[in-house]
Amino acid sequence: MYSTGRNLLSQEDLSEFRYRLLHGQAAEGRSWRYILRCFNRYGVGDSYLGPAIRELYDTMTAAPAAESPLDQFSIHPIMDLHMGNYYFSFTNPSLSLLLTLGLVLLLIFVVTKKGGGKSVPNAWQSLVELIYDFVLNLVNEQIGGHSGNVKQKFFPRVSVTFTFSLFRNPQGMIPFSFTVTSHFLITLALSFSILIGITIVGFQRHGLHFFSFLLPAGVPLPLAPFLVLLELISHCFRALSSGIRLFANMMAGHSSVKILSGFAWTMLFLNNIFYFIGDLGPLFIVLALTGLELGVAISQAHVSTISICIYLNDATNPHQNE
Repeated sequence: MYSTGRNLLSQEDLSEFRYRLLHGQAAEGRSWRYILRCFNRYGVGDSYLGPAIRELYDTMTAAPAAESPLDQFSIHPIMDLHMGNYYFSFTNPSLSLLLTLGLVLLLIFVVTKKGGGKSVPNAWQSLVELIYDFVLNLVNEQIGGHSGNVKQKFFPRVSVTFTFSLFRNPQGMIPFSFTVTSHFLITLALSFSILIGITIVGFQRHGLHFFSFLLPAGVPLPLAPFLVLLELISHCFRALSSGIRLFANMMAGHSSVKILSGFAWTMLFLNNIFYFIGDLGPLFIVLALTGLELGVAISQAHVSTISICIYLNDATNPHQNE
């Protein structure tokens, strides 16, 4: 430590520093014997350990950064899993997704236990029936040109997507929880998986004729290559736009609530009666914004479901609007 121009006075800090340094070197594949050999040959300051010690020291002694509204979206590993050279971890988004799945399954179990629902529904059964009727009406209204039996094949998939989104999006409003849909990679993966499934449905129903959606009828031949390219980009950008819309709404809304909540909390504890009275304004704004964000989280499930139904209609009826 002294040879690198650094010094830790506390024994606890020194022990933590030693552990983090050796653990980091071991993670890079350097054994304790190799570290000792380099130390004996070059010393600490002139070996590769010198920059590592300086960097770790500066990290540990740096002043803590101010809390950011984006800290609530940080991903933290809960359980580290190593399989050879591959690293897997069970993180807070994984836990949040499992909790969402557990809530949906628990709701269905409570409603359907003992052979099904009751003739006089309770609150939970009424909620499930409301979701069922709502999604069924969306499928019947948005997917045209098919009989009821064909539409019923799409209904379970659309219903699962809507129910999962309905429970997943508002979950981030619960204190100390995590907003899964605030990460673009997660929303992009969900939207692209849905687009791939819809494309498979189109090929199953129309075969290679499904490619005809890239070229509307009556298009002049010189314009055909440009329109095919534009239609293909438009088809792929459906997944991108869906992922961006959900990610942007969740992140912007939750960040606004966090910023105003921190402002109201700070004013509440200032030793001044004028600040305490003035805190009522930001406090009411936070409450209103929280209700608005809850409505946005629920409406995003509705918008996503309508988009899926429209995309399914386009895949099963390529030239319906021509």
